Amino acid sequence: MAARAKETQDAAHHMGVAVQDRGAKDSQELENVFTVISKERPDGLLTILDPFTTFHLKHIVEFAANHQLPGMYEERRFVQAGGLMSYGPNVANLYRRAATYVDKILKGSKPADLPVEQPMKFELFINLHTAKALRLVIPDSVLFRADDVIK
Repeated sequence: MAARAKETQDAAHHMGVAVQDRGAKDSQELENVFTVISKERPDGLLTILDPFTTFHLKHIVEFAANHQLPGMYEERRFVQAGGLMSYGPNVANLYRRAATYVDKILKGSKPADLPVEQPMKFELFINLHTAKALRLVIPDSVLFRADDVIK
C-alpha cells in the first residue's frame, strides 16, 4: 500500500498535480480524514484499493457524493455504488491467475522459479449519473474507451 501511495505521489508530482496522502487504518482515522477533507475542499478524491477501503466502500462513496467530490477508484464496485470512475486491473482475473500459481506449487514447482506477472488488462468504468450530479462532462473520447458506462 505504501509503495502504491508513493508511486501515485511521484506520478502526480511529475504531472504538476498536488497529492495529499490522507490514509486511514481504522474507522476513527477515516472520520478524521473526512473532517480534514471537508475543511480543505480538494479537487478530487483518489482511493487506493485495499481491504479497509473495500470494507468502507459505501461510506467513502457517500462522503464523496455528499461533498460534491469527484472520486477515482481502482475497482468497479465503487462505481456501481455511486463513485465517479474507476481504473484498475480486473481483480477477478488476478485471483484466477493466482490459482494457477497455487496449482503449479502444489504440483512441485518452486515459488522462486515462477515468473512474476503483472496485470495485463486494466478496466475503466464511468458512472454518468454521478458525473451529472457533479456537473461534469465526460468527453466522448473517454467514454469510448470505457469498458462500461453506467447511465
